[in-house]
Formats: sequence, C-alpha cells, structure tokens
Amino acid sequence: MPAVQDSIDAIRIAAAAADRMKATDLVAFDVTEPLAITDAMLIATASNERQVLAVAEEIEKDLYLKSGKRQPRSREGLTEGQWVLLDYGDFVIHVMHQESRDFYRLERLWKDCPSIDLQLEHPETSDEETTETAE
Repeated sequence: MPAVQDSIDAIRIAAAAADRMKATDLVAFDVTEPLAITDAMLIATASNERQVLAVAEEIEKDLYLKSGKRQPRSREGLTEGQWVLLDYGDFVIHVMHQESRDFYRLERLWKDCPSIDLQLEHPETSDEETTETAE
C-alpha cells in the first residue's frame, strides 16, 4: 500500500503542475486493482499543441524537483504536440489536445476505475457561482 500512496502523491504533484499551466479536465484514476499494469493514471487536457508540450514539461520538472528526482521511463508523442504520454512505471500521465482522439484509445484503462481526489489548492467553481460572485 505505501507504493500506491507514493504514486498518488506524485500524481497530485503532477496535477498541481498541470493546473498551474491552465490544463483542464484534470482527472486521475486508481488502476491498481482492475489492471495491475500501473498504480494510477492522470489525464489532463490542453487547448492547443504548445500548451500540451508546456504542461508535459511542467509536470516533468515538478516531479523531478518535488518527488525524489523522478524521471519518466518513457515519453511518447512529444514531436506531434497532439498528446504526450509520460510513463513513470508506477503511474502514467497523459496530456492531450482537447480535440485529440488519441484520448479514447486509453478509455479501456480508466472507464471502470475509481477516481482519485486530486486535492488541488483552489476550489472548483461553476460558471453560475462565478457570475454570482462578480455581481
């Protein structure tokens, strides 16, 4: 269990980095039980190719600096900018362009898995709450 918690802690660091870079639809799944391939996966969506790469770079930097000098054992998709897949062994991070269909190739990995509470620093607000606050 400590290894799984270590993966979840790293996923939270990655999610905070992605959030800081304005990635959206941040969602993480515990895939330990159903898959036994990896402990967890994080999916983040970016609005364009440059943002995809920037989010992936920020995640890599933060995991290196804040999570025991972690480096991915493999990186895929870095040249296209449509998606980037960072495989850290015990967890996987997928950053994708919001219009990329590659995301759905991974659906079998996460659709039935429990989600992980990312505990990001800022509260998520809906558009209605934002409008009410502004008035």
